[in-house]
Amino acid sequence: MKIPYKNAIGNILTTLLIIIFIFVGYMAISAKITGATPKIFGYELLTVLSGSMEPSIKTGGIIAVKPLKNIDKLKINEVITFKAIDDPNTLITHRIIDIQTNNGKKQFITKGDNNDTQDLAPIPAENIVAKYTGFTIPLVGSMIAFAKTKVGIISLLIVPGALLFLWQLGSLWRYIARMDDQKDEQIS
Repeated sequence: MKIPYKNAIGNILTTLLIIIFIFVGYMAISAKITGATPKIFGYELLTVLSGSMEPSIKTGGIIAVKPLKNIDKLKINEVITFKAIDDPNTLITHRIIDIQTNNGKKQFITKGDNNDTQDLAPIPAENIVAKYTGFTIPLVGSMIAFAKTKVGIISLLIVPGALLFLWQLGSLWRYIARMDDQKDEQIS
């Protein structure tokens, strides 16, 4: 007995695997080559490395942030991404809990939702990089971070690619076998 939707399910799964394969590959390769955060449609995609913003932003997820040109529109309770005061190569995403002016310059008091206290130092306006858009994909960040490693490249790019190739090779083999069976039926 034939399962009527077997081919459709197989095609959908193949398409999903290809899309995931391309997305993870793009993210890992672009981050590795440029050394910068990957960008899609003007949004930067960042991997969440700590639980400071849980439960709203989970560890291991990916968040989309929009680079800011005008920090004057920022308000209390918005979530921003900024360069750490002690290490400008580290990006932190926390919520604004207060906005102050010091010597005519704006500075932002921030706090992680899951932290008991506010961040140690006010964040100067020039350290603010982006605003969180509310878009999160859970767990994908962990996969992308893993994909940047040698083991990850093999596990997430080469192995699925090889499996996809073998799956398609098996489909081609079955198709050829069916054609041979049809030829034999026509000859008899």
